Amino acid sequence: MESAEMNNLWKLCLSVVITQCYCYAIGKIIPKGIARLLCLLPVVCLSLLLPLNLSSVHLGGTFAFFIAWLANFKLLLFAFGKGPLSSPSLSLPRFLAFACLPVKIQQNPPAPIPLLNDHNKENTSREIPVPTRPEKGHQTPIDYGIKILLLALLLRVYDYSEHIHSKIILVLYSFHIYFGLEIILAMAAALARGLLGLELERQFNEPFLSTSLQDFWGRRWNIMVTSILRPTVYEPILNMGTRLVGRKWAPIPAVFGTFVVSALMHELIFYYLGRVRPTWEITCFFLLHGACLMAEIALKKTLGYKWRLPRVVSTPLTVGFVMLTGFWLFFPQFLRCRADERALEEYAAVGAFFKNVSSLIFNDFQIK
Repeated sequence: MESAEMNNLWKLCLSVVITQCYCYAIGKIIPKGIARLLCLLPVVCLSLLLPLNLSSVHLGGTFAFFIAWLANFKLLLFAFGKGPLSSPSLSLPRFLAFACLPVKIQQNPPAPIPLLNDHNKENTSREIPVPTRPEKGHQTPIDYGIKILLLALLLRVYDYSEHIHSKIILVLYSFHIYFGLEIILAMAAALARGLLGLELERQFNEPFLSTSLQDFWGRRWNIMVTSILRPTVYEPILNMGTRLVGRKWAPIPAVFGTFVVSALMHELIFYYLGRVRPTWEITCFFLLHGACLMAEIALKKTLGYKWRLPRVVSTPLTVGFVMLTGFWLFFPQFLRCRADERALEEYAAVGAFFKNVSSLIFNDFQIK
């Protein structure tokens, strides 16, 4: 990475910390409602402009996702006393972590196991943590290590891209985006866990095992985004729809409205990445998935939730549909802004940096 880019990043991080401290103070002195919203809107607008100061795919994309999207939506909830920032007991360090990082406190952390005394088994005053197997869906360090190795392997495969069919390259890009996103979000969660000592919710839940679009988007893919869109978009539209069409069918317009907002935010992220005029293919991708998910929900409500395709059929259909529509509508914009080429250049620059550092350390050790 260029030194100027890193300098910009530090300045932007400092700006974010200062503005979030201001938001924390506003929460202490301004009651929830329109007045607090008006006080927070300048920060929301500034957060939309800050990513324009970064040109790196990895730094700019990550910063835009964390700050321009997730942090802003959390602030909108905070304005009305909702969301993860609204707890009155939240300290400033935790407020900063929950505002700036894509993390969520685990709702039901595992309880410590009581230590039983052989002489008095009713004495349970002392408790010790007992190693347990990871909760279903949670990833272990070994899992992340394997994904890092697979990502490194993908980077080596790209060296032979001129000998590989373009459609196969798109399949590799799909895995690259999944591995990259999960590793970045896991690093952010590890940072928050180390600083705060809290158990955090998982970010992904094996999306390649999805049995339906509802399963993929609602419970497996980028769960942090789902948890933010639910209270900011889905639930308000659901409440409005309940009054208009009834509780049974209200989720259908709520789902579509959520995908519309998600589409617009993805268009914004891609603008940050490429600074090119949007072609709205990303919007079409999410609107198509929103429409298909509406149809899926309507079909389940009509036929009943007991009727399901076998997993051996539904999983390939779901994953195949996501990937094929991604090839058609998602990746063209991704390639148009040269995000793939620039990302590989950044990987090469980071690799060269560590190679030079290791050479200097090795030479210094030899001299001594």
